[in-house]
Amino acid sequence: MQKNKMPGIQLNISLKSYNTFGINAIAANFCSCTSLDELKEVLSEPYSRNLRKLYLGGGSNVLFTANFDGLMIHNQIKGIEIVEEDNEQVVVQAGAGEDWDEFVAYTVNKGWYGLENLSYIPGNVGACPIQNIGAYGAEVKDTIKEVQTLNPETLETENFSNEECLFGYRSSIFKHQLKDKRIITHVTFVLQKNGNLKLDYGNLRETVEMKNEITLKSVRDSVIEIRRSKLPEPEKLGNAGSFFKNPVVSMEKFEKLKNNHPQIPSYPASNKLIKIPAGWLIDQLGWKGYREGDAGVHQNQALVLVNYGSASGKQVLDLCDKIRKSVSGHFGIELETEVNIIE
Repeated sequence: MQKNKMPGIQLNISLKSYNTFGINAIAANFCSCTSLDELKEVLSEPYSRNLRKLYLGGGSNVLFTANFDGLMIHNQIKGIEIVEEDNEQVVVQAGAGEDWDEFVAYTVNKGWYGLENLSYIPGNVGACPIQNIGAYGAEVKDTIKEVQTLNPETLETENFSNEECLFGYRSSIFKHQLKDKRIITHVTFVLQKNGNLKLDYGNLRETVEMKNEITLKSVRDSVIEIRRSKLPEPEKLGNAGSFFKNPVVSMEKFEKLKNNHPQIPSYPASNKLIKIPAGWLIDQLGWKGYREGDAGVHQNQALVLVNYGSASGKQVLDLCDKIRKSVSGHFGIELETEVNIIE
């Protein structure tokens, strides 16, 4: 006999407004939680105990390729709190449901260094450690002190230090070993009051210097300006930002690629590894601006797959697979998706 659903759980809810791709998938069960206590209450209910669960934040890094037959929990835990502060730095904690860019704007307005290069990245605070989000030479791991989580099985809280998060390039323990095994509730950051600005990536320095002053605000404004020129607004054109990770290859493999493709751009990933822009690889093969029905590759940025209106997640995924095979066949590089595929 089926258990009665608890108050607060809605049935058969469209997820179109909960994912930036604008995919019209249906969640069989859906609820929003605004506190740790609400999360514990939902997870302890007999009705939800045996349901497959997915924890959703801003929906900026997911692609739904089918309806979701379990329980979708929308994490809306808010709040920003200064934990410690001295003349040199500030320790600030933010709820997982806080809008990421609004939080970055808050820190910049306070004069705190560390997150300015990560401006205008869509999504919520809770997603930033999972992906170890990065842009313009900065990664969020460089500012995270601790990640607070809830174990959905035991309903016990557990804090992870920076080292325990096992951060890597666009990865962490929450994306791999503990995927769906911990719910991020808060993230604690250490930000500097007298920091060094990172300007030596892409055309960031050039854009900042055109503003006649080099400040936290001018760096944030420049990052936003560059991103807006390259990336479509999700409200106008459904997308999840960069769909693929930039591949990292050995020095030996890179030298072979460079012999065949002298113009190939690159960035050092470590002493022995080289990072290659995935967008360049895709663009070289003529995919930029390509469209199949309402699924396509953005006309200004080959790294971004888009939904022109009514594409299904399956159609976007099919396009993704074609691009990956194309890049693999031509360059011998296997592209990995940055977006979380929900099947």
